[in-house]
Amino acid sequence: MDDAARQTRTHLMALFEEHGVHPRTMFGQNFLIDINIVEAIVRTAGLEGHVDERDADGNSLGRPREHNRDVVLEIGAGTGGMTTFLATGAAEVVSVEIDREMFAMARKMTAGLDNVTLLNCDALRNKNRFADEVLDTVQAKLDSVDDARLKLVANLPYNVATPIISNLIATELPWRRQVVTIQYELGLRLVAEPGSSHYGSLSVWVQSQAWVKIARKLPPTVFWPRPKVNSAVMKIDRHWKRQRTIADRAFFHDYLRRVFQPRRKLLRGVLSGMYRKQIGKEAVQDTLDRVGRDPNDRAEQLTVQEHIELGNALFEAVGVNA
Repeated sequence: MDDAARQTRTHLMALFEEHGVHPRTMFGQNFLIDINIVEAIVRTAGLEGHVDERDADGNSLGRPREHNRDVVLEIGAGTGGMTTFLATGAAEVVSVEIDREMFAMARKMTAGLDNVTLLNCDALRNKNRFADEVLDTVQAKLDSVDDARLKLVANLPYNVATPIISNLIATELPWRRQVVTIQYELGLRLVAEPGSSHYGSLSVWVQSQAWVKIARKLPPTVFWPRPKVNSAVMKIDRHWKRQRTIADRAFFHDYLRRVFQPRRKLLRGVLSGMYRKQIGKEAVQDTLDRVGRDPNDRAEQLTVQEHIELGNALFEAVGVNA
């Protein structure tokens, strides 16, 4: 059976009926049934084995697998439809599927692909960290590839999209790009600018370390079962230069999570409460003065760069007074 047939609604329904299973809402299972979109997602990932350029004889100029640097992490293998596409363009694919029945179908679909590693587990240990099994497996594959670069390419279940994107950025893994389908509303949060109702801690966290864009808006009709909302294909490229300006990423992440919680409160009061055990109100005011921030500003008014500068100044102040 060709790849296009494997992604149709008719085929998936027949496959599930054969195995006596159904899509499970608890796992956020909505399957892409438009092969053109699956191919577009993989193409956007820029896998070296999927380079479109060809020589005079029509041969692909994509790197052969033994010289390919791309290690791909896929969260939500489903039946393995996208996984097979990824395997043809990547050196290694680590695909995670929490559902036992889906895992069994994905294993059958990818049988014979020696560069695919399937894991039947929850990708997350908790909302703030990937499961150790996932991290260890990805690291092992990175170690096996010369000059490896990691890419997340996935039709992410809505219920884990935020922690997957955020936690990958928080790791020390050498990720280069994320191409993921997520709820459109979440996509708006990722690209939001100061003053927007969508702008918040997640916006700043991701934009402080990556270039982010909505590559494509997807209607519910391209999924089965159909979700009740629109989706988006996101392209997230690592912004090394900006990331290096963050003094301490763990501190900055914690700062962002807390400073946006009382959205309408003034910075001076919010920060004084956040760091009351480490520094006093006067030190908070001195820190705001040092970075040229008005104490009557609100977190939602500051740009990404201004949050980095304030976070760095607070890290220094807290460290001095620790």
